[in-house]
Amino acid sequence: MSAAANASHGPDGEDSEGGPGPGGSYRDNQQRVDQGFAVMGGIAGDANVFIGVHPDEDVSERILKPRLREGPYPADDVRARLRGFVEPPTHTRCRKVLDSHLLVLRAGSGTGAGTAAFALLEERYGADGITGLDSPDDLSRWSPKERRGYLLQGLSPKAADLLGEVVLTALASRLRRSGAHLVVTVRMETALPGDTLPWQVTHRPPPPADVAVKRLSTMAEAGELTAGQEADALRHLASPDFTGQLDAYPLPGDGVAVAQGLRDLVVAGKPAASVLADLRTGSPAAARKALAEARDRADLISLMAAISLLPDQDRTVVERFGAILRPHIDGRGGPAVAGGPGHGEGAAARHDVLGPAFEDRLAAVGARLLPPRYGAAQRYPVQPVDFSGQHRSDALLRSLWLEYEGMAELLWKSLDEAPHHPGVELAAGEAIGKVLAHATGPDTLRQLHPFAASDKRWRRRLVANALGEMVQHPALTGAVREQLRQWSRAAPVALRCTVAETCGGSYGLARPAAALKLLDTVLGRTGEKLEVPLRTAVSFALSVLLSEDANHVLVLDLLREWQGAGPDTPRHGLAVHAVESMSRDSFPLPKAPGVRRVRLAELLAIHPERTRGLVVAALDDPATHETVAAGLFLIEGDPELRRRTAFPQVLADLAASARNHRGVLRFVLRHHRSRTAPTERLAS
Repeated sequence: MSAAANASHGPDGEDSEGGPGPGGSYRDNQQRVDQGFAVMGGIAGDANVFIGVHPDEDVSERILKPRLREGPYPADDVRARLRGFVEPPTHTRCRKVLDSHLLVLRAGSGTGAGTAAFALLEERYGADGITGLDSPDDLSRWSPKERRGYLLQGLSPKAADLLGEVVLTALASRLRRSGAHLVVTVRMETALPGDTLPWQVTHRPPPPADVAVKRLSTMAEAGELTAGQEADALRHLASPDFTGQLDAYPLPGDGVAVAQGLRDLVVAGKPAASVLADLRTGSPAAARKALAEARDRADLISLMAAISLLPDQDRTVVERFGAILRPHIDGRGGPAVAGGPGHGEGAAARHDVLGPAFEDRLAAVGARLLPPRYGAAQRYPVQPVDFSGQHRSDALLRSLWLEYEGMAELLWKSLDEAPHHPGVELAAGEAIGKVLAHATGPDTLRQLHPFAASDKRWRRRLVANALGEMVQHPALTGAVREQLRQWSRAAPVALRCTVAETCGGSYGLARPAAALKLLDTVLGRTGEKLEVPLRTAVSFALSVLLSEDANHVLVLDLLREWQGAGPDTPRHGLAVHAVESMSRDSFPLPKAPGVRRVRLAELLAIHPERTRGLVVAALDDPATHETVAAGLFLIEGDPELRRRTAFPQVLADLAASARNHRGVLRFVLRHHRSRTAPTERLAS
């Protein structure tokens, strides 16, 4: 099937909001259509029509929720984090220190200090009373704005150096006056001045066995396990094999992983030995061992890399990427290994043009095919590929990427050569972000530049997802923030599109105020036309921010500010596009990328005061006056919309402001004439 809409709008297909134009071909089929759509072959059942969307632009728009936020944490998010929470041994001491309104919680990586901090604040303010802070360079300049619980995860080394008794005493005093409490988590390797000890507690994690027991209990409460299955799982947990596993891997996350393995054991009948083997394959040591054992097998290494880089993707996507990567690895020019395929005694293998079957190769690297999935959002069934052990993908990719010379470059090269499949940008972006969170040196972010500067939206989304994952690690927050600041001011439009795409993801949801400043900057180049890809990226980012109600006022205020920008500027062009879209139909437009689409009537009902301000600015602007006026008449003409928006009050407020706004006065007079004209004609 191919489709084209509004083909007369030029090569860029502007009405498709970022689509590459009408192009009426479907892959290699050369049938062309100027309008409408063409169907090739028979159709049975439902058909999906995608108008004005190039295959390479058909990207995943699923947004990963951020773990760290700057701003209020949603209550559901907090409750989900505390599901299965087990109090650590230091929790009582933490409560006592937090009575001073300030707690500095020192902890090692993976020990659950962040979850403990959420629990401490939730006790005092409830699940909807916690606000996240981005690590400031100087805590002495920060003051609480509300009576809430504040959480700063991962204090930066620079901020830690500036702490001291005087700073913390003043900070605790400000918190006390506001009725607020602050918990600051600090990595163990971060040095703190000695006079901060009264506010410090060194976090000790709960025993992993206790975590596993609590997690099994919550599974039973949620109906995932029967009472008998829970009891069976607990018996296995007390066995020497599983207690030995938790002795070797004593972090809370290891307890969660054991509980999940035990669930598979008692529900699906998975053998205990298999569960234990899967748990052990996710360690860094196991990853290095697997790579060392396959060092002479390009086919196995390429397959492991494909599964790690593209988790949860369909088998065809994994197999194709592995096939692209394999010759790159095969041609690295290392010394021949005796008995390896194609060398020495194994030379005969060069004539095996078929090679082992895909499932045999999966088994050789400890992976498996998952059952096919048939989701409502998928246009075809997919059969994902995954490793048998939890965390093995992360450990293998990290080892391969960071420890073996040239492998990162080959993976980037293969991604560049591989055909795009929707969802790859999300899977690969998140996987790469997890790897780069452990990288060091200036190339950590520099290697993202080629994809960030690409003209393909899926590559820019890949970078956006990687940055969204990296910024969840406090040590990299400053570096990511500075990189986005630089790209937001860059001349190439593609780099600024990447910034907007990053704001349209977990980064934007975590830091909405910072994201809106970046979006303002990417549109700030004077004398530049608002290009369609940039308009699409910014519109998508705004739709993501609008998906959380707490951000509505921030977005409306920014659109009002852009409405007042100079004509023919990108900011004004984006505001005109947004206001016209929500007045006619929705913003973003129905066929454009978007997570939440809003209409003028909806915003007038939810945020009447802020939206009226935007309406006044739009009526005063000749570029949007007619469209907004028509949108208001449509609302008035629909009894339900008129009721929901309290339209008579909207009209009265507009009339009250008409004296100082010529565009509003024009609309009010026009509205008055439309109401009185029929009466005048009847009288005559």
